[in-house]
Amino acid sequence: MVGSGRGRGLGISALVVGLLGVVLAIGAFGWLRASYGVSTVAGGSMAPTYEPGDRVVWKRIDGSELRRGDVVLFTPPESYGVDALLMKRVVGVGGDRVRCCMPVGSRERITVNGKPVEEPYVHGGDADGAHRPYDVTVPRGRLFLLGDYRANSQDSRFHLDEQGGTVSMDAVRGRVADDRSAPALLVAALLLGVVLFLVGVGLGIGFLVVRRRKAPTVPVLPWPTQSVGS
Repeated sequence: MVGSGRGRGLGISALVVGLLGVVLAIGAFGWLRASYGVSTVAGGSMAPTYEPGDRVVWKRIDGSELRRGDVVLFTPPESYGVDALLMKRVVGVGGDRVRCCMPVGSRERITVNGKPVEEPYVHGGDADGAHRPYDVTVPRGRLFLLGDYRANSQDSRFHLDEQGGTVSMDAVRGRVADDRSAPALLVAALLLGVVLFLVGVGLGIGFLVVRRRKAPTVPVLPWPTQSVGS
């Protein structure tokens, strides 16, 4: 009876732990895949913020959630001649007027809606880079995008004849996530699910071993026995 009870306990534990691991692993994997992506920076247009070879995690979001200063990955229009995701910074959103450039002290700055923009992330402090003035009012549902290395970036400045060089919000695949705590937790949950599944498999093997054990047999006496009367 003790062995039978132990076997049932192992069987129940194997089932519960194994199913929990499967559910946790599948749920974490599905959420991770649906919400995040990982890319490797190929070019230098976002230096010094992101250098070639850097791995970036990006979150899939609706274009309406984007704000000025966000770094996004997007599918470029055909005019870019690039068949890959590009990474640029949002400088203007729908309704913004973006101009280049206004002299402020010894430097030039981009203005958005008439106000100079502080851009500590630009390479060498050069907000212009191409020395090509522009004055664009961003249409609704579109974005004006620039690289952080303005002298080494193919971006909205070079496509001004196509809706002011702006890109549709629908082309955005995701926003670069500097805070990686959420995807890290999902990866940890995925690994924990795998571990629980393997523990469940181990308990299942133990359950099968216990069930296959034969009950101990009583040895047969080598001589006949008989009852003794009182």
